[in-house]
Amino acid sequence: MSKKAKIAAGGVAVGILLLIWLPWWAALLIVLGVPAAAYLTLDPSQRRRLRRVSRKELGR
Repeated sequence: MSKKAKIAAGGVAVGILLLIWLPWWAALLIVLGVPAAAYLTLDPSQRRRLRRVSRKELGR
């Protein structure tokens, strides 16, 4: 299992636990808010690099 697959599996597990312990809207805010906040903390050059790498992986 690759490192990215392990991270994805862990994220799914955390999401399921949040849905059990919190109302669905709070779990949704956490699941969507954490990656958005992490992206916004990047400086503009890091955001450009992240977008460029994402496009290469998509085959653009």
